[in-house]
Amino acid sequence: MSQPPEHPHLPAPQIGVLLVNLGTPDAPDAPSVRRYLAQFLSDRRVVEIPQILWQPILRGIILTTRPRKSAHAYRQVWTDEGSPLAAITRHQADALQAAFGETVLIAHAMRYGEPAIGPAIDALKTAGCERILVAPLYPQYCAATTATVVDAVGKHLQSLRWQPTLRFLPPYHDDDAYLGALKASLDTALAALDFTPDVVLASFHGMPERTLRLGDPYHCQCRKTARLLAEALGRPIEVSFQSRFGRAKWLEPATDTRLEQLGRDGRRVAIFAPGFAADCLETLEELAIRGKQQFEDAGGKDFAYLPCLNADVPSIAMLETLVRRELAGWL
Repeated sequence: MSQPPEHPHLPAPQIGVLLVNLGTPDAPDAPSVRRYLAQFLSDRRVVEIPQILWQPILRGIILTTRPRKSAHAYRQVWTDEGSPLAAITRHQADALQAAFGETVLIAHAMRYGEPAIGPAIDALKTAGCERILVAPLYPQYCAATTATVVDAVGKHLQSLRWQPTLRFLPPYHDDDAYLGALKASLDTALAALDFTPDVVLASFHGMPERTLRLGDPYHCQCRKTARLLAEALGRPIEVSFQSRFGRAKWLEPATDTRLEQLGRDGRRVAIFAPGFAADCLETLEELAIRGKQQFEDAGGKDFAYLPCLNADVPSIAMLETLVRRELAGWL
């Protein structure tokens, strides 16, 4: 049916997919890192301390001391394309767009920093996307990651008069597509090493131990990923948790402590980070650089960091499988 002449122009209806990752500073300098940390560490799901107690600590201590140190770490992994996380997430979106062609419009955003979630949703809506799948790129569910993406999307929807219909990609920690992509990536990476590792260590981002007691499924899902992947590989996989922060007790064993012990024991180690969809500061600096140094300082010799899935062929095939499944009934 044709529209009347006075009807405002509307783009043809489209389906959109928004990939969302954690975020990154705009540049590897202290002011950029300070802005990023101020947003990240002010999220009440990330730091579950009453704001009246936390904000003076954040503003008075952390944001005056930590940005310079973190900026130095970012400079060690920064690339010609900028932040590794930003560049890889952009490549993932481009590759997924190529896989879907014109049937779906793919965009990406960061929960903290740029490109932000709100403007990304607005751009998809302006392009005609009345139905949008939001895909948090976190295989294992955690309130501090997956849930905060849902929070941010919901907050932005409050500003929209004409809201799109939304779906959210569920956690995929035990999905065959994810496990298959991990296995393919690890098989290739392990085969390329010039030594045979005694220990293959899966390092997940840590969380305060109280999140487990409060009912967060993250710890259990990390353990399940490692168990299923070990079965697929036909070899043991150890689990550890990295990036401890503050004085609270965090999930154990701690990655840095475990690497030091393995170094003292003279074990040969290959470490990877299956909870990260893309290499970033926590993998490239904390594991590949600082983790290796901790291992070697303790006496270890053979150490390898195995890359994340990134935008490699197994990763894009996995994402396409997951997205197509969640778009069922829309396509």
